[in-house]
Amino acid sequence: MRLENTLYKQLPALLCFILLALPVLAHPINITMERAPTGDVIWFYFKMGVTHIVPYGLDHILFVISLCLLSTKISTILWQASAFTVAHSITLALSMQSVIVAPSQLIEPVISLSIVFVAVENIILSELKPWRVLIVFFFGLVHGMGFASALNEVGLPRNNFFSSIIAFNLGVEIGQIAVILMVFGLIVIPFGKRLTYKRKLVYPMSAIIALIAAYWTVERIIIL
Repeated sequence: MRLENTLYKQLPALLCFILLALPVLAHPINITMERAPTGDVIWFYFKMGVTHIVPYGLDHILFVISLCLLSTKISTILWQASAFTVAHSITLALSMQSVIVAPSQLIEPVISLSIVFVAVENIILSELKPWRVLIVFFFGLVHGMGFASALNEVGLPRNNFFSSIIAFNLGVEIGQIAVILMVFGLIVIPFGKRLTYKRKLVYPMSAIIALIAAYWTVERIIIL
């Protein structure tokens, strides 16, 4: 727990340092958004962030669902989601500046493998371990590079670069929270205190998620 608290205290400062240190020149440019009012730009990228999770980001949805299954405490899940958000914000910003250039042939299979890992962990562990947040943070770094590919497709306005990234990240966070609330509302709150919760829900759901993600991994390796 001490390790988690230290990590959370340092992450916001690290993120701010990276964002302020980056030049604002090396990303694909969205000319249309450059000419739009700032409010429209923020709304555009915010909506893009939300829809990148719900309904179009099935892989990210399954990842978040997997995070929700092992613990029945929503505060624990929100801590993990926050670590994930900070991590993907860092690599998203770095990727948009071409500071990090990772091929999709590597990133996409690793994203699906991260889902397999968390889902299998739900099956083999009896309780959530303190180091899970570090694992989630690492996978968040990888997912951030995947998010960057979506932004690269539409580009970013030079005059609202940071606003666009922040709006997109806020949208992603809202999408994640929506998934978390759905899982807790439909699964954890009604069934989480039952003795058969893990056997009847956590294990089979995690197994299905792991199989789907394993299929995606093979498919992405073959296609990419």
